[in-house]
Order: sequence, then C-alpha cells, then structure tokens
Amino acid sequence: AESDSGDHRNRADNEGADGLGLFQAGDIEQRRTHNGARSHYRRNQGRHHDRRRQLRGALEGVGFLLSRIFRGEASTEPPMQLSLSTTLPADHAKASMIGRAYRPDVGGPSVVALRGGILHDITAAYPTVRDLTEQPDPYDALTHAKGTAIGPLDTILANTPPDSRDPKKPWLLAPTDLQALKAAGVTFAFSMIERVIEEQARGDASKSKALRTEITALVGDLTKIKPGGPEAVKLKAMLQAKNAWSPYLEVGIGPDAEIFTKSQVLSAVGTGADVGLHPISKWNNPEPEVVIVVASSGKIVGATLGNDVNLRDVEGRSALLLGKAKDNNASCAIGPFIRLFDKDFTLDDVRGLQIRLTVDGPDGYRLSGGSNMRQISRDPAELASQMLGRHHQYPDGAVLFCGTMFAPVDDRGEPGKGFTHHIGDVVTVANERLGALTNRVRLSTECPPWTFGISDLMHNLARRGVLKA
Repeated sequence: AESDSGDHRNRADNEGADGLGLFQAGDIEQRRTHNGARSHYRRNQGRHHDRRRQLRGALEGVGFLLSRIFRGEASTEPPMQLSLSTTLPADHAKASMIGRAYRPDVGGPSVVALRGGILHDITAAYPTVRDLTEQPDPYDALTHAKGTAIGPLDTILANTPPDSRDPKKPWLLAPTDLQALKAAGVTFAFSMIERVIEEQARGDASKSKALRTEITALVGDLTKIKPGGPEAVKLKAMLQAKNAWSPYLEVGIGPDAEIFTKSQVLSAVGTGADVGLHPISKWNNPEPEVVIVVASSGKIVGATLGNDVNLRDVEGRSALLLGKAKDNNASCAIGPFIRLFDKDFTLDDVRGLQIRLTVDGPDGYRLSGGSNMRQISRDPAELASQMLGRHHQYPDGAVLFCGTMFAPVDDRGEPGKGFTHHIGDVVTVANERLGALTNRVRLSTECPPWTFGISDLMHNLARRGVLKA
C-alpha cells in the first residue's frame, strides 16, 4: 500500500530508499561516464554501510537476549506486548500524530505520520521531525505531506519490543530527532519536597521517612506559593535564618526554573524499548511527564509523553551529580508519538492533562501513581520561555520535560527505604490524549548501546536522496 508516491516497490528495488530512487533508469544511463561510475560506487558503498549497520544492530540484539537467557532472566519475565488499544490516544482518529520508525530496507529512520491506522513514510517531504516542527504551521504541513505506506501500526508495534523483533521489518523509535532534549526540574510542590529529602539524606534511602516529616513541618504547604512571588521571598528569608535553605527550594519557588539537559540529540528511546539505570544506583524511580515540543522560534507546537528516569541516591549525594543521575545510556524515554497542536488539541489541553503511571514488576508487584498538570508550579509556556529566547537559542528546536509531581514513598522491600526499581519492571506512562509510553527497566550497561548519531543520520539521508539544498 502507498499514498501519493507512485510505485514504491519498483523504486525501492532500484535504490532501496524511502520509495524514492536516487536516479531513474534514464538518469543512470546518462551517467555511464567516469563520474557516473564513481557515483554508482559511492551509492553501493552507502548501501553496504547501511546493511552492515543493520546486521550489527541485529547481532547486538541477539547477543543481548542470549546474555539474559544465560543469566536466567529471560524466562522469568513476560515479554512486552504493544497494541493499538494500549498505545494510541482515545481520540486518535482525529489526532495529528507524527513519529519515527526504523526501516531496515533503507538502513535508517524515517519520519512517519499515522493515517487511518497505517504508518506513512513522509521523509521525502520532511527528512527529519525537526523539519516538520519548524514549519510555520506544522499541522498544515503534516496534512499536505505526501507519503508511502510502510505498514499497519499494529504490526509495527508488535515488532517494536526487542525480544520478539524481526530485524528485517520496521519498528518504532522515539519521535524526536534533531531537537535538543531538555528537562525542567522541581516544578511541582510535592516532588520539590522529595528533592530536598534526597539532598538531606545524602542519597541514603533509610533516612527519607524521618526527614519527610521534619521538612514538611518546616516549609509548610508549598502549593500556595507562586515561584518568585512575595510569599516565596518571605519563606526563603525564614529558611535561610534557620540554615534550612536548599538549592531545590531555590529553583522550586525562586524566580528561575531549573532547566537542564536530559540527554543528547538522537539518544532517546521510544515505546517498547528498554530504559536504563546506571549500575551504581540503588534508589531510583520513574518520572512520568508531559514533554512539550518547542520550535526554534519559541512556539510550542505539540506534546508527547516522557519518562525522566531518576537516580535518587546519585543526585542526593550532590546536586552536581545531576548529569550522572539523568544522562545515561537509554535513560531518556519519549513517545509513542508527538501530537501536534490543531483545533482539537491545544496548549490549554496540555495544561489540564492527568498523567497515569503504572509499574509492573516481574515478581507481581504493581505500583500506580500519576501527575496532574493542573498542579504544576510554573506554566509550560513559562518553562519554554526560560529555556529558549534571546538568552539561549536552539536552531533545531527542543523538547522539554515539564516535571512531575510523582515521587513514590511507600516501601517496596526493606522497611523505611521507600520505592526503587527492580530489573525487569515494566513502566507505563499514559494519558487519554497522548497515548501510552511503555518501557522495561534494565541497567544502562545492558541496554542496546546508542550508536546512531547525527553524522550517521545525515549520511543515511544523503544516500537516500531525501536531503534538499
């Protein structure tokens, strides 16, 4: 099946590139010169490079699975299963949704649009998601983008979890590419208290319960305090006088938001992938968040879901360890799709989203929680303006995790130590307007390594002939 793109199979046979051959037969005939032969050699080299990368990725996946089988892990965990009903928004029929899928036949990622349950490759019109979200009206651009159908979404979803993946067929990726991956921290009052507890406990989970009572009594109800407002100034002066001020309170109720780099461009994992914990962490948790998509102009053009995997003990030892606590292999999960703003979904809808979280452990453990965007201390538009403006530019735009009010405090195992992940936990972040992001917890050292960077993407798109001057 295809959409407005001619005979995909014939062109793919000629060049294997997004349904758009780099050269037609007549063009190839005209290029049978020394230069043409050299170009043909380069194209063949490019195809061989993509095939080698595809084979390497498949071998890495097989090796990863075999190592788990030898350790006795694979047999104890049910496989992740993704379906339309558990992944898509309730109103997906009228949602404007874009994402990315890996296409083995072209050896790289493609920008895809969801149309009537079918994923359409629109890379020929917009080589990157960044190119689409930078349009004056991304929704209109998506509506008019021609594409080629690459398969039903339910089939591609089923092929996305790594354990059951056929490497010869497409699978979903994170829906972002060239955008900077940023995050805002301490944007909800409840989680603000938990950050202070981590700091005071110096990463020791056993101290958290007593500190929670003490600190809550000291600071009072932070939900009534506007960041940077007069009441925040008074509270700061009082806590400083008691030698109880904290850097987390500074960014939580002070005038300046905490905006940090969550991960690197192209490093995010999508739904169905494994998310990684640094091996040194013994106290950690998921963070279910709304992720807004911000163009280079500062305009917010859409939203998706994210899991800002958090290492409480690492950051708790020192706020200067934020990079180690947040930015690790497979530690940034985004997806399943970006929902673009249109007449049915706007920033006002984002402001009212209720995010649900479930953690299902391999031992039968289950945790439910969530985060209500109505309780955020700083509006998403304010967070975006503190991230991007005359003071700091992002030419390819950025996505911004908006923070969470979720911070699990109930004990999972040893009394007094609260919640922490077990390897094999399946984490689902969901909302009826954005769908569901599902990932399984692993150590970062055991997740498939990140090997496809910006230069790989540019070379791949160039070989496919979809880059425009």
